[in-house]
Amino acid sequence: MTTAPLPMAETTHGGWLGEVEESINAAFDPVASAVTSVVFWEVPLGDYSFPLIVLWLVAAAAVFTVYFRGIQFRGVGTSIALVRGKFSRASDPGEVTHFQALTSAVSGTVGLGNIAGVGAAVTIGGPGATFWMILAGLLGMCTKFVECTLGVKYREVHEDGTVTGGPFRYLPVAFERFGAGVSRALTLVFAVALFFFGAVGGNMFQANQTFAQAQEVTGGEDGFLGSAGSALVFGIVLALLVGAVILGGITSIGVVTSRLVPMMALIYVGACLLVIGSNADRLGAAAGEIVSGAFAPEGVAGGAIGVLIVGFQRAAFSNEAGVGSAPIAHSAVKTRHPVSEGFVALLEPFIDTVVICTMTALTIVIADTAYYSEQRDVVAGGGAVPDGVLVTSDAFETFLPSFPVVLAIAVALFAFSTLITWSYYSMKAWTTLFGRTPTSELVFKALFCVFTVIGTVISFGSVVDFADAMLFVCAVVNLLACYLLLPRVREELRDFRQGLRSGAIAEVPADERAG
Repeated sequence: MTTAPLPMAETTHGGWLGEVEESINAAFDPVASAVTSVVFWEVPLGDYSFPLIVLWLVAAAAVFTVYFRGIQFRGVGTSIALVRGKFSRASDPGEVTHFQALTSAVSGTVGLGNIAGVGAAVTIGGPGATFWMILAGLLGMCTKFVECTLGVKYREVHEDGTVTGGPFRYLPVAFERFGAGVSRALTLVFAVALFFFGAVGGNMFQANQTFAQAQEVTGGEDGFLGSAGSALVFGIVLALLVGAVILGGITSIGVVTSRLVPMMALIYVGACLLVIGSNADRLGAAAGEIVSGAFAPEGVAGGAIGVLIVGFQRAAFSNEAGVGSAPIAHSAVKTRHPVSEGFVALLEPFIDTVVICTMTALTIVIADTAYYSEQRDVVAGGGAVPDGVLVTSDAFETFLPSFPVVLAIAVALFAFSTLITWSYYSMKAWTTLFGRTPTSELVFKALFCVFTVIGTVISFGSVVDFADAMLFVCAVVNLLACYLLLPRVREELRDFRQGLRSGAIAEVPADERAG
């Protein structure tokens, strides 16, 4: 879901509002530049450079996959059975069903990056970037398995039935061997970084892009959303919708996302299939381009290694496997077996990257528009990377001339689902920092809605760049903890499997299942 490397919509505000935005960006730019240069520091790899944070995420995914002997491939049947509720009772501790936990977490990752980010990736890396994107997504499934198992194992179920889990509970356990001070400091660093990203990248950016797309399909600056004050009104309406959902906590969020995520996935994937189906004769050739392009000695991105880097980077930025956000939603699940949610969570990168990102890439490659070819030549010649939304939209318009409207709906649904899920993630960060009281939570929800309004009016480009960097600060801390706690995950997996074999863990009668 992360916004990198997507640009914020340009602002056209004048007067005092424009001056405020320029002043804040100018003040924040040195900070953002310094932090992003460290977090996204690139290491040399032959003739290429690889962002160290992407290498950190992909390497962890590969190590976990080997450690658990490809559990993401061997455990798919178990995952599906768990999502269908076969092993969880309504009386189990937790707040949401396996399916609701999955859709809540997916709604936090599926966003504009699946549309614009993939458009940019296949322009830079060519069709071959899709191959490496899929591979990274498959490996990332195991990362989700590990972190979400830990999120449930160390969660705290409060007296009122609500849950606090995820990294806020397993980081102190992982780092306690280094002393209470180190453990507390790393947990607070994670909480601050996650809160900042949630308030800005997971909120303001999504609101900004939703308004920008809505304005575009209603006539731009000459349409009814181009008038003075329209962004403010739009932001207030969006904030009210968000507030109506998040006031109910994860239970309310889970109910909304369990309906919203399947609907938005069907709309978007259905549109992809229409384009692919209308060009069915090109399907074989496109698949061949994806495979051959992944290993071609020369390519738009400068060869096979360059294409691999682009594909891995897009997958890592899209599915957020390893950053520690998803375990927060998954920890609220109704279950008595922590690893059961690990099995459910591993489906996330498959849905986000292997299905949705790949459908976008395949649509672009199959449509093979003149604009796509032109922009690849521009990038290959050292020119600027185009807006990925335009690349994707142009591909869809070959079959659906009115696709910008469909795209606006998809962006709005993706953004709204991301907003409400990240409100929950960042609220848990807030309560870790400021305490868990009804007043504290209410203050946070009010502030989150205010940030939603601000996001539609002002873009704060430098602030968003800084927020992206903060998300990957989370990944550094979170994956260190996951490495340290791998033996605990293995124990949970062994116990769960023994329970299934012995019959101690049996299918729950339909009338007793959660949900």
